[in-house]
Amino acid sequence: MKTIHGIQYLRALAALGVVLFHAAERTGHHFAIGAAGVDVFFVISGFIMWVISDRRPVAPMAFLKERLRRIAPIYWLATLVMIGGGVAGLFPNLVLMIEHVVASLLFIPARSPSSGEIWPVLVQGWTLNFEMFFYLVFAASLMLPRHRRLAAMAVLFLSLVVTGIAIDTENALMLTYTRPVILEFVAGMIVADFWLRGRIAGPRFGIVLVVCAFLGFAALAVLRLPFDERILGPLAVMLVVGTLALEAAGWFRKWALPTLLGDASYSIYLWHTFAISVVVKAAAMVGLNSALTLLGALAAGTIAGIAAYLLIERPLMRRTRSRLPLNRVRQAS
Repeated sequence: MKTIHGIQYLRALAALGVVLFHAAERTGHHFAIGAAGVDVFFVISGFIMWVISDRRPVAPMAFLKERLRRIAPIYWLATLVMIGGGVAGLFPNLVLMIEHVVASLLFIPARSPSSGEIWPVLVQGWTLNFEMFFYLVFAASLMLPRHRRLAAMAVLFLSLVVTGIAIDTENALMLTYTRPVILEFVAGMIVADFWLRGRIAGPRFGIVLVVCAFLGFAALAVLRLPFDERILGPLAVMLVVGTLALEAAGWFRKWALPTLLGDASYSIYLWHTFAISVVVKAAAMVGLNSALTLLGALAAGTIAGIAAYLLIERPLMRRTRSRLPLNRVRQAS
């Protein structure tokens, strides 16, 4: 589909926020709000999938294969690097168990033997468990007429959230897939539906939404309020809607560096923690102060992600891209 530059730049911003969050965490600083980049990613994911399915109708299995081709190989590679580092003793706190490794590779939520948290071997991969669940449900919805898909997914996801509120369980699957954060995917789809219909706010209101979203994130950060996806989700939606309003008004052009960062956002997200760990350990050995270590970790995490995109992700995508057209189906009405 045609590149929506504002969304591309939001992907870059969200990835950098996550890098800064982890860099600050490892260097004794505080930037917990950077983790809200995940909420922005989820809204964008819902938006993109709805737009793609509208402009490029595709059969359910073809959709899933395309998503797996896009997401899985580089994630599996990063996970294997993590496992290799654990076996070599580079990550002394990492406890490896075959059941957990298999669950991680198959995007199945499971408790980590290292921490007891519902995390895969590569911790940041927890978001991919949500992404793959969303893709699976979205693929199933493609069997419905188009005008019923959004309502069906909204009802299902809302029902899951209500179920999570109503029951008390320690089951990893139930705890994961009943979290309110799954509604961010649906919110992104709703925004996309408005976008496709041309029903987008004007640039003035767009500026208001973007400013209010950033002020909301800043308030959470400055006041160090607890994270609540019921607050982060709406703020992420406001940021996406405001950005789209500015996009429609022609505010964004193709700028080289933000475009590269947007393209590399997935690789940055997966690989940045490795680079941060190296910088933090090296800084400790030479006695570098925490502020410089933070800057070095931020730069290293970002550069490592860009390098992984250019040297691994992009070539891998080219090799695995199917030579056959997708199994398209007529768009239901």
